[in-house]
Amino acid sequence: MTNINARSVTNLSAIPKEEYLYKCTSACAGCSSSLCLRYVLKAAGSDSVLVIPACCTSVIQGIYPGTAMNVPVYNVAFAASAACASGMSEAFAAAGKETNVIVYAGDGGTVDIGIQALSGAFERGTNFLYICYDNEAYGNTGMQRSGATPLGARTTTTPGGKPTTKKDLDRIIEAHNPPYMATACSAYPLDLYKKVKKALSIEGPKFIHILAPCPPGWRYPTEKTVEMGKLAVKTGTWILYEREFGKLSISGPSKAAMKRPAPLEDYIRGQGRFKNLSPETLDLMRQQVQQNIQRLSREEAGVC
Repeated sequence: MTNINARSVTNLSAIPKEEYLYKCTSACAGCSSSLCLRYVLKAAGSDSVLVIPACCTSVIQGIYPGTAMNVPVYNVAFAASAACASGMSEAFAAAGKETNVIVYAGDGGTVDIGIQALSGAFERGTNFLYICYDNEAYGNTGMQRSGATPLGARTTTTPGGKPTTKKDLDRIIEAHNPPYMATACSAYPLDLYKKVKKALSIEGPKFIHILAPCPPGWRYPTEKTVEMGKLAVKTGTWILYEREFGKLSISGPSKAAMKRPAPLEDYIRGQGRFKNLSPETLDLMRQQVQQNIQRLSREEAGVC
């Protein structure tokens, strides 16, 4: 397991230079999921195993022996990642090993197809880290809507805009009372690195939910990936926080943004998936953002 003292990294230059995700993957230009995985693996180190269900990452890793991964990887069925990780974690423990078992799965394989196995693993108290990189659609098969697709977003299966809201995965996970869960975003790699470090220092089931903007799916220019992630946080659409043994702590970038959020339009207008969004839907989205900000602010403050 990762040493808890290694959490003291305060700037990007202090992050280890070792690379566990090599260059020249087959990821799309501007892919933020690859950026996330790079920092996840830097935090986890070489004594780690990735469990990857069907998703974009199962494709961009390449074909053995020409893989881009510098750690062992298990590619498993869409619904099976958390179940596989449970068995793997028990096997390592029985062998006296402290290898990090990390599931790295997309939103489709987490919010929808894999949620039963995920719930079971958390209920059993499996010692592992489950990471959902969320690009808010089934990216690997052509950007069909998933349970994580937000209200109003156009996908190949919701060409007129999704009529329902994004499933609140984090509150589902929270109901399992894990010792540690957090949100992160690809545009804040140091925050992500530190949260992975902390998660791996804690025994039991851990969960990190990463917003991973997707240029082809969200329909924005490839060079805007980091900007898009920052806008998600600055508008309060995506709130960065940690919940450690039930106690909520809102992360610095979101704490600052929540005092005076940037206009939601700044985030929406740069994405083709929200083209021709109706004023009524935009107003509904704005209400949802405000409600979420208020709910988390009250919880952190201890106000019922």
